[in-house]
Amino acid sequence: MAESAGASSFFPLVVLLLAGSGGSGPRGVQALLCACTSCLQANYTCETDGACMVSIFNLDGMEHHVRTCIPKVELVPAGKPFYCLSSEDLRNTHCCYTDYCNRIDLRVPSGHLKEPEHPSMWGPVELVGIIAGPVFLLFLIIIIVFLVINYHQRVYHNRQRLDMEDPSCEMCLSKDKTLQDLVYDLSTSGSGSGLPLFVQRTVARTIVLQEIIGKGRFGEVWRGRWGGGDVAVKIFSSREERSWFREAEIYQTVMLRHENILGFIAADNKDNGTWTQLWLVSDYHEHGSLFDYLNRYTVTIEGMIKLALSAASGLAHLHMEIVGTQGKPGIAHRDLKSKNILVKKNGMCAIADLGLAVRHDAVTDTIDIAPNQRVGTKRYMAPEVLDETINMKHFDSFKCADIYALGLVYWEIARRCNSGGVHEEYQLPYYDLVPSDPSIEEMRKVVCDQKLRPNIPNWWQSYEALRVMGKMMRECWYANGAARLTALRIKKTLSQLSVQEDVKI
Repeated sequence: MAESAGASSFFPLVVLLLAGSGGSGPRGVQALLCACTSCLQANYTCETDGACMVSIFNLDGMEHHVRTCIPKVELVPAGKPFYCLSSEDLRNTHCCYTDYCNRIDLRVPSGHLKEPEHPSMWGPVELVGIIAGPVFLLFLIIIIVFLVINYHQRVYHNRQRLDMEDPSCEMCLSKDKTLQDLVYDLSTSGSGSGLPLFVQRTVARTIVLQEIIGKGRFGEVWRGRWGGGDVAVKIFSSREERSWFREAEIYQTVMLRHENILGFIAADNKDNGTWTQLWLVSDYHEHGSLFDYLNRYTVTIEGMIKLALSAASGLAHLHMEIVGTQGKPGIAHRDLKSKNILVKKNGMCAIADLGLAVRHDAVTDTIDIAPNQRVGTKRYMAPEVLDETINMKHFDSFKCADIYALGLVYWEIARRCNSGGVHEEYQLPYYDLVPSDPSIEEMRKVVCDQKLRPNIPNWWQSYEALRVMGKMMRECWYANGAARLTALRIKKTLSQLSVQEDVKI
């Protein structure tokens, strides 16, 4: 080790001595001019007949730069002069043969920067332990976090059930959110069935009624205000409690929410001092029902397609069964008509009034029928309902009856379509065949015995959209319910028509 250390320091000393002497050779005609770090009196320049040299090395932790001249006689052995050799660990040396070519800067040998290598202190078993330990700890942390979150969710849901009557729940209703935002947030984060019961009650009891906008056999519909926005409040009379309960129950079916089904917000019973009011709160649509809309306005071909397609989309979602733990039962409306379809601001439909709806349990293949005495609107009853041949144990029978009613609604829409300046006055289906309030017997005679249907004008054949609508109506009105189109088939046909007519949905 002593000999190695001596050899390591020998060459830098030689280079320093050589640099101190200037390395000058005899002056000649072809003398080579080189930079010289020790030639103070000669302006840091030396002359030689050999080579210019530049070297950098590390001595006692200090970097030393040497530039000097090497006489020709010392450039031995020939081709690989001793003074021009570099050492990977000690020095970096370069010789060159043009004037001042040694003014370049070299780098300190990298060997001086290397850390001493130590043999690994860890064997395979230790390495496995080092790697497996943190991984196991990470999994343990994940499991603990999951259990904590699950615990807090259970506590939260239990608190919801316990605090149904707690007026402090109003704090959970953010003042900077619209009611629609609140419904969307709480519905999409849960089962998709609507607001929790305690929030429904808080909302219902802070609504201010503004004006009455409709009346029916069930009671009244009001426009109300909540949090700066409008809502619709359907107030049932106390004798219609079953209808109120049934409609609220259907609206809160898991996964029912859809853009073409009226947005349910809350249900509550309120004591006004004289009697109990049964409230059903929903989205407010200023155009009102499709019946009102068609009475006031005609529609373009684009408007007709939007109304028809959105109604079919809503009905298709109602009819559809979604299987799973968060699944949705199939639902048939049973009272579909233009007065039970609302028109939104964007010209799309939203199906409403689900008080007579029936649900189908796919697991047990049973039908959940409302336990009230109401029946559907006679004018829109399908032939099998009028003559009482409908199979009440078969869910598809109810869906087929809905399709018949949808065909009548389409007839109402198409009559008001303004094509080439031609349109017809609004009329109810069978307006020319039955009185304004027909009995079941009168409807049965026209629909079942005489097999009559609303008239489809011949001039509709001149317009592709009206021709397609007329064809669909006929296929919705077949006496045999099983032969009628499905809501999904109607939706697909109208989607294709919207593309052909370049309708933006």
